[in-house]
Amino acid sequence: MKRRNFSIAALVIVLALLGSCSSQSSEESTVPTSSPISAEETQAIGSEPAVLPADDATLGEKNALAAANTYLSFSAFSAQGLIDQLEFEGYTTQEAQYAVAKCGADWNEQALKKAGNYLDYSAFSYSGLFEQLSYEGFLPEQAQYAVDNCGADWKEQAAKKAQAYLDFSSFSREGLIDQLLYEGFTQEQAEYGVTAVGY
Repeated sequence: MKRRNFSIAALVIVLALLGSCSSQSSEESTVPTSSPISAEETQAIGSEPAVLPADDATLGEKNALAAANTYLSFSAFSAQGLIDQLEFEGYTTQEAQYAVAKCGADWNEQALKKAGNYLDYSAFSYSGLFEQLSYEGFLPEQAQYAVDNCGADWKEQAAKKAQAYLDFSSFSREGLIDQLLYEGFTQEQAEYGVTAVGY
């Protein structure tokens, strides 16, 4: 009789252990696991490229920015002119555009500085200087700002240009006036210029 009671007790213990294992297995099966991202989800995440802050710039972008600042420290550039210069130096278009966007240049002031550089060694009419700045890649409003604020005396510029022509060739009074008109000077400025040089 005692032996039967022991067998029943042992059976109860075994059943209890089996129930515990089954419960633990069931709980483990309900723990959520991360599923792999599908190809469609990956494509959606990368569909809009992020705009990187300066700290996340590539080495090429950082070097392009340093080069841009070096150029701007000794010469004047338009935004497009600076991009062209950086690309000439071997930087990619993306690196050059990054540098121009981050260099902090005031392009109106750059146009004004470039206008001053031109006037230091040559004579220009108002329209001639505007066209030269446009050729350098400055936007119309930037070139306009420069010619309006450069402080040039356009009559004196006509006289300087007239003298420059006479230094390397001979002109009649009318021929010299015509040449100054071609350069963009007004009739009044051209007549002042040729009179100033002795005609």
